[in-house]
Amino acid sequence: MIDKKFNIQKSSGDSVAFDKNKLENSLKRSGADEDTIQIVINKISSYLYDGISTDEVYKIAFKLLLKERISSAARYSLKKAIIDLGPSGFPFEKFIGELLKQQDYQTKVGQIVDGYCIQHEVDVIATKKNIQYLIECKFHNDNSKQVNVQVPLYIHSRVNDIIRKRSAMKEYEGYDFRACIVTNTRFTLDAINYGVCSDLLLLSWNYPNGNSLRELIEKYKFYPITMLASINKTQKSILIQNNVLLCKQLYDDKNLIDILNLKGHKLLNIKNEINDLFAK
Repeated sequence: MIDKKFNIQKSSGDSVAFDKNKLENSLKRSGADEDTIQIVINKISSYLYDGISTDEVYKIAFKLLLKERISSAARYSLKKAIIDLGPSGFPFEKFIGELLKQQDYQTKVGQIVDGYCIQHEVDVIATKKNIQYLIECKFHNDNSKQVNVQVPLYIHSRVNDIIRKRSAMKEYEGYDFRACIVTNTRFTLDAINYGVCSDLLLLSWNYPNGNSLRELIEKYKFYPITMLASINKTQKSILIQNNVLLCKQLYDDKNLIDILNLKGHKLLNIKNEINDLFAK
């Protein structure tokens, strides 16, 4: 058991006291049972030291969890898996588009649209009935990066220009337009306050509470294929290039796995991992 007190170094550079409950909660969210959680907690204690980084703690816990249950290790790696969609932001845009498509939205990614004054590029346009979301995606390869207030200020003005144009178009008569910014990291407090004040929807890894990006992915099991532990980075890239971004796509259509030309135990491993991810 972890009974000694020590500090850990966060990605932001801050030093905070190690909280065993946070580690246990993250292991619970991975779907690990109580016995597995205690095994990991007991084993990890011998690796921990004062000043250890959160990244090192994650790597140790992931390796220990991987030995116990591969699907739990995959779910535990969710935050890193989103970053692994990079290095560019375009796969993240496609991921958000696919996530919304799974919720019955009609989605378009990387669109050039007319505003009242000028043209604009919109990362994702999601439409359901007479509601249309105009979405800007801000992807970062570094967890410590935050989206500051300048981004919602800029995006709000751009979307207002698009709404001004579309509100006068017959094809959009009766539509309700909403501006939204999605990031895989965090928003600054000023950015959040501006979003609330201006009715601008913000979605980040941990915001809004109860309906954050992490919570939506976990709730609906919209797992990115980059979290799969049974295939390598090159194979994940092949899937992304073929517009397979969600594990659910592989679960719903096992024939999509044929893209990877896997045989024998390698094919069996990925099928077992995918089935385990969606087991009730």
